[in-house]
Amino acid sequence: MKNKRHIRKPAIQITIKNLQKLVPIERGKIKETVCKVLQSEGVYAKAGISFFFVTDKKIQALNLRYLGQDCPTDVIAFDSSGRDSILADIFISTETALSQARSFKTSVLYELYLYVIHGILHILGYDDLCSKDRAVMRKQEKLFLKALNIAPH
Repeated sequence: MKNKRHIRKPAIQITIKNLQKLVPIERGKIKETVCKVLQSEGVYAKAGISFFFVTDKKIQALNLRYLGQDCPTDVIAFDSSGRDSILADIFISTETALSQARSFKTSVLYELYLYVIHGILHILGYDDLCSKDRAVMRKQEKLFLKALNIAPH
């Protein structure tokens, strides 16, 4: 009998910390979203990604400390990845998600999953500083949201 090779799936460790009380967090759906994005992007490295769902006050403090901007934002991704692994902390403001959902007439869950995907894409090397890169990133976000059946309403 020949040796059968086993193809291993990537080792993905996903940690979710809910540090706010405004929006319920669906851990299973978030983990599904992360796995789908990583697999679709061809990531087979070892990965450890932590998500922190926080208030505007908390994300504003992080934004000021690390990015020099004294305002809340939707998502901040801290990437500590190495050559053969992914290691990141992603902070998401649920207050900003609520505010943006009202402004764009979407659901708060749509906004949250958009931010999850956005954060992952950042750690995978996508950027949104110039209009060309931003268009590529937005296209990927929409493709993933659609593939995961996450509708705006």
